[in-house]
Amino acid sequence: MNGNEIEALIGMLVTFGLLVLMVLPSVIGIVRDRRIDRQLREAQENRGERETARTQKSSSRSTVPSTATWYAEGRRSKKLVSS
Repeated sequence: MNGNEIEALIGMLVTFGLLVLMVLPSVIGIVRDRRIDRQLREAQENRGERETARTQKSSSRSTVPSTATWYAEGRRSKKLVSS
């Protein structure tokens, strides 16, 4: 190997190293997101199994108003204030 070949090899290795350094954070993020998604999916499945195993009366469930109800309440209060 002469000097030009060694210089070309070093240049390719440096370029490859920079490419790895630039791609590595993305790969780590993708792996982390997949792990979190898997954990969320497992937790949701476990929660669903627990809820089906436990019977709950409809009267004991908390009621949350829908978006339409919330919007209507806001509109009513604005009308009361302006009149």
